[in-house]
Amino acid sequence: MHKTTLALALAVCACTIHFPATAASFLIEHVRVFDGQKIQTNKNVLIVDGKIQDSNFTGKPAADTTIVNGKGRTLLPGLIDAHVHAFQDQELPLLYGVTTQIDMFSNVEMLKAINEKMRKGENRDRADIISAGTLATAPGGHGTEYGMPIPTLTKPEEAQAWVDARIAEGSHFIKIVIEHGSEKHPFNSLDNATVKALVKAAHLRNKLAVVHIGTLKEAQDALDAGADGLVHLFTDRQISEQDLRALVNRAKSKHAFVIPTFAVLDSIAGLKEQDVLSDKRMIALLSKSQMQPLNTPYGHKPDADLLKAPRKLTAAMHAAGIPVLAGTDAGNAGTQYGISLHHELAALVEAGLSPIAALASATSVPATAFRLKDRGRIARGYKADLLLVDGEPDKDILNTRNIVDVWKDGERVTAQREQKLQEVSKQSMQKNLLVEIPADGRISLFSKDKLASPFGSGWYPSNDAPMSGKSTVTLKVLESGKDGDAPANALSVSGSINPGFAYPWAGVAFFPGNTPMEAVNLGNANTLKFRVKGDGRDYSVGISMQGSFIPVSVSFKTTSDWQEISIPFTKFKGMDPSIITILAFNAGPQTGEYHFEIADIRLLKE
Repeated sequence: MHKTTLALALAVCACTIHFPATAASFLIEHVRVFDGQKIQTNKNVLIVDGKIQDSNFTGKPAADTTIVNGKGRTLLPGLIDAHVHAFQDQELPLLYGVTTQIDMFSNVEMLKAINEKMRKGENRDRADIISAGTLATAPGGHGTEYGMPIPTLTKPEEAQAWVDARIAEGSHFIKIVIEHGSEKHPFNSLDNATVKALVKAAHLRNKLAVVHIGTLKEAQDALDAGADGLVHLFTDRQISEQDLRALVNRAKSKHAFVIPTFAVLDSIAGLKEQDVLSDKRMIALLSKSQMQPLNTPYGHKPDADLLKAPRKLTAAMHAAGIPVLAGTDAGNAGTQYGISLHHELAALVEAGLSPIAALASATSVPATAFRLKDRGRIARGYKADLLLVDGEPDKDILNTRNIVDVWKDGERVTAQREQKLQEVSKQSMQKNLLVEIPADGRISLFSKDKLASPFGSGWYPSNDAPMSGKSTVTLKVLESGKDGDAPANALSVSGSINPGFAYPWAGVAFFPGNTPMEAVNLGNANTLKFRVKGDGRDYSVGISMQGSFIPVSVSFKTTSDWQEISIPFTKFKGMDPSIITILAFNAGPQTGEYHFEIADIRLLKE
């Protein structure tokens, strides 16, 4: 599952901070240790050059060793989120102690870049990403709806070549989609023979094959095909004892693991992560735009009964010894990187895991499942990816939120946490300019001389060139009476959407601030209206908010006749009008030539 705007920033994962080749040595004294499996008390853990040198140090530390007080605290391995889509806000995971993310669908260029940084040991300021890269799906299947072209397949004979191509791109494992959707939103899906062939092809190359499913039947089919793991469970109000036992027995006999992803299942059920939303310490690290996903779950009405089946299944699978991994599906509505894993841990405990089992589900269990031999434990030679918290999270899982310190490859993340706290605090006190909107609401003052506006920096052509894309755009002001049936101040927007960026786009953008990207408050309006005609294709209105790469978008369809379109701000799910930076009308991500004409763009209070 992904947000519909997933791919827009899949390639945005560049890090600009450079660290020395070796990290400082430090000793965490007299600390309780959860080593990934069990609790050890009153230990001294010595870290040297980004590695755990001794998890039970009893000697005299070197003179230059930094001493960290561990009394009354618990040291954990850095947390592992076993299911994310890591396409933006990647400063967040480390701030919450998540040092590794298992990514289930990524842009290939981002995958190659992060693989190279990890290979060189230069990824100390971001969580490591272990990624499937491109997922395996059918033409028109789940994963193709975001517009960016991805390689699909239709028959078992194509499986080995498809898998080999992913491995050549740098994929760490293979993710396969079995998803038929619903009556309202059906998907094409891979048939069982092709899924089985993909699993076999992955295993031939010594790669894991995990499967996205959305129903009980799809879960059964995935396990029958030999899947190493189910990367979701499914929402349902009930599951019969017969079906539950059959699925548990199947998973156990296949030696499969499961990632329930309660964070996104909650979202589907219309439930917010109220436990973390009500914790001021946790949300203090989130900007307004980063709060938006947590406040906009997929489901329109809360329906907690939809979680009965996955909770029952999770408890039964854990009791049967099936590895249960903590994963959030962060990147989706209702979730957020880092913070949602703490909600996931609490959800696993609510489903029946003990707190210590939940801790293992986010440390040693995913490390073992995904064959990550250098993390998930506190033991000699392991990466010094560490989380230090006050209290005893093995007794009360909510204590994972009492974060004292985080280390990534032996580097403290404290400075990053403090900087982010200051940025969020500053933003919360900042009052963006409340824009005075003209009485008629018109913000498009187009003429042959200028694409003007009554406020802001005006209108500009916009495309994916800054992201190394190749899409084009040409703007031309149309003259009423000379250019067909064009009304006054109409603008022609045309060009081509071309492959080159993960989410290609082009169009026209309005910057409401006095300088481009300056955030303003458009709270004096609640509706966007405009007139448009075009080539019959679908286009979108995107509104960007301060601190976010990805716009909140609403699509509209053009016809050969002029029509008026009215979009209430409430349609832009989670949009905060007080931090608006861009309003854009875009073509993409579907490739090809495009043309639309737009006029009389207004912001109104209705």
